[in-house]
Amino acid sequence: MVRPKKYLWTPNKRDYYYRRAGRTVRIHATYGTEEFDREYWAIRGGKSPGTRQTWAALVASYCKSDRWLNLKSRSRGDYQLVLDYLLEKNAQKEVPRLKRSDILAAMEANRHRIRFANYIPQVLSVLCEHAIDLGWLTTNPAKGTRRMTMPDARKRVHLPWTDTAVAKWRAEARPLPRLIFEIGVGSVQRPADWCRFRWCDYDGDTLQVVQGKTGKGLTLPCTEALRAALDAARPYPCDPSNTILRNTHGDPLTYPAMAAVMLAERRRLGLEVHDLHALRYRGVMELALAGCSDDEIAAYSGHASKDMIRKYAGQARQVTQAQSARNKRR
Repeated sequence: MVRPKKYLWTPNKRDYYYRRAGRTVRIHATYGTEEFDREYWAIRGGKSPGTRQTWAALVASYCKSDRWLNLKSRSRGDYQLVLDYLLEKNAQKEVPRLKRSDILAAMEANRHRIRFANYIPQVLSVLCEHAIDLGWLTTNPAKGTRRMTMPDARKRVHLPWTDTAVAKWRAEARPLPRLIFEIGVGSVQRPADWCRFRWCDYDGDTLQVVQGKTGKGLTLPCTEALRAALDAARPYPCDPSNTILRNTHGDPLTYPAMAAVMLAERRRLGLEVHDLHALRYRGVMELALAGCSDDEIAAYSGHASKDMIRKYAGQARQVTQAQSARNKRR
């Protein structure tokens, strides 16, 4: 005996819906087939795609929440990589079935990219907190997960730009790489922020920036070299809303394109060992060599942690202190 199907509704004898208590869910299978029956009883049993507690549904809900909307653009980019990975692997799997061992297994599968692997429990912890708010979980399996340690052999070292490398670049670099270089050293900002500078941010003496990572607003007095480079690059007439760094077609320079331009020029000049982030390192070192305190450097660089400033400035201060000691020794 065929069990009658209640709560079915069709507007045209072709499309069928399960409609009950104000809730309408479309049945995608063809009416009269076994697949239609399975989908109907799944919906009636509360297991339709719209009601299942899947990772796809959780991510969609999370991306509408203030947890996501309040993230800085840099953090969103990092989180999005993990969200894409989770959806690729687990979109239709049930969130309540998550175990701590699953998280550790995902990290282990990405051991070849440790920075990404360590983002997995961080993002999962945020998603699990959101799932707790929704009533899908009672505990957070990702909380307190031990992060992987980068082997010393794989740690990336930012080799500071030497005086010789700086002199060679300023003498031989092409105009666009030279401008990028001066913005990097002169502003002491993260490379991701360099492409965001607009002409309206430059008043002839200072640059204004809101850091993408921290959201901190800074006023940056330009070095003589940076001011000269900006004045030489400013177009006439100048649209204040245009970004300062632009490609050969006149379009805003993206971060990947900027990185490619600088890599090609470093290779051409035999300076490939000095990377983009090391320009920020160089800027901090120059401030330290000038005798600036940690607070003065932080006012320029926007570093929230004095530990990072001491790390960047340490080599420069060691040199100046050794020179001072030599003078006293004499």
